[in-house]
Amino acid sequence: MRALTLDDILPLDEYASRRREHFESISRYLDRYRRVRIGPRVTLLFENRQTLWFRIQELLRIARLAAAARVQQELDIYNRLLPGPDRLQAALLIEIADETRLSEELANWQSLRGEALQLRLDDRGYPSNLLTCRPEDHAIGAAHWVQFVMDAEGRKFLADLNRRAWFTLAHFGYQHDSGLLSDDVRQSLVEDLELSDKD
Repeated sequence: MRALTLDDILPLDEYASRRREHFESISRYLDRYRRVRIGPRVTLLFENRQTLWFRIQELLRIARLAAAARVQQELDIYNRLLPGPDRLQAALLIEIADETRLSEELANWQSLRGEALQLRLDDRGYPSNLLTCRPEDHAIGAAHWVQFVMDAEGRKFLADLNRRAWFTLAHFGYQHDSGLLSDDVRQSLVEDLELSDKD
């Protein structure tokens, strides 16, 4: 997928004046095409150029970064999260039910491994790769970066709307399925893989 460049980034003042419009637009987009809930506490947000553009714009707004060299540094970091050939990229978000027990609630998630989270396509399973798997990443706890590596057959199955597709997570006492993915979500993920092939 084509990397974001300085030309894609709006100046801080221009973005700030239209932030509400961008926020509402990205929220609708995420809900329809990119967000998958797995049970009551876990959400996958699949990343692409559009979602990462908004993340970067928000980061630049909050940090008040405008110098081209600093903005380019952030682009270099975030562009690594774009889907690649045969790979889907997502943020895995864990909802904390009781913030006063943050450490205790996150403790159970520190041992999360990629095979616990899978994309299921009929009877085939595609385990995730946790990109945040160092001890210091787990200490952060509530958000992880994951990817799903798709072989040719998996890509074909994902594009075939007659086949079932869903996510499953089995980690200690948390065992939930996402429910079947909507056609909109599936088509959006297939487009990620197709765009990655072309770039």
